[in-house]
Amino acid sequence: MSAATATLTPADLQGADAPISLRAHLRHTGALVRRNLLWIRQDPESMFDAILFPVVFTLLFVYVFGGSIGQSLGGGQEAYVQYVVPGLLAMTGMNMAQGVGTGFNQDFNSGVMDRFRSLPIGRGSVLFAKIAVELMRMLFATVVLVIVAVLVGFDITSWPGLLASVGLSAAFGFALMWVFLTLGVTMKNAQSVQAMGFLVLMPLQFGSSIFAPTASMPGWLRNFTEFNPLSALADAARGLMIGGPVAHGLWVTLAWSVGLTAVMAPISIHKFRTKS
Repeated sequence: MSAATATLTPADLQGADAPISLRAHLRHTGALVRRNLLWIRQDPESMFDAILFPVVFTLLFVYVFGGSIGQSLGGGQEAYVQYVVPGLLAMTGMNMAQGVGTGFNQDFNSGVMDRFRSLPIGRGSVLFAKIAVELMRMLFATVVLVIVAVLVGFDITSWPGLLASVGLSAAFGFALMWVFLTLGVTMKNAQSVQAMGFLVLMPLQFGSSIFAPTASMPGWLRNFTEFNPLSALADAARGLMIGGPVAHGLWVTLAWSVGLTAVMAPISIHKFRTKS
């Protein structure tokens, strides 16, 4: 018996259309979280992105661009480390969110989701379990990022600010996961989900204040960065971790997170219910 069905009681199996209590939803979500964690245990290569992303991006930007951009910040590589690490932390949730969509799509194409949808479990439980495990992967990637950042010279001046930044990144990543879950349901294959994610995420990443200050950017691009939620998230994380303005970036990020979740979560659940 699979982990997804191991905790279902005879009362749960009375019919797929029977009303499901909150307690049953929580039990089903827990069983599916366990199933997803067991899958990661059997396929440890699925954690490579959570391990390699923070290592590669930190080393690449610090040692390739750190000297030149650090000079524009009034320092050197050390100044750039303090600037870019909060930005990379802000980007972690977004990159992990893409994995939800591709994994969800692969489960559909392998027939796993057909099995889940045939069971009398809450449809939202399947989605929330996916998101819960991806948030765990995001936190793991964040720990790796912080370790690498400290090794290259990042000075953690505020532990509460670091924890608040992680929470803010997780909130925005949670909202983006609903977007990618929708893509995972509606698109034909995982490659299409990855391609769409690349087209959306790359402009958001590089058209922001994550990697470099926006003051020297062309006017049209600077205007774009002002409305880019990743800029708000990076600026808020920077203010929380090393000092500086926080309020504007914080409220903008929270507004985007709440808005995306409110719009995309119902769409994702509806698409999952009705997918043929």
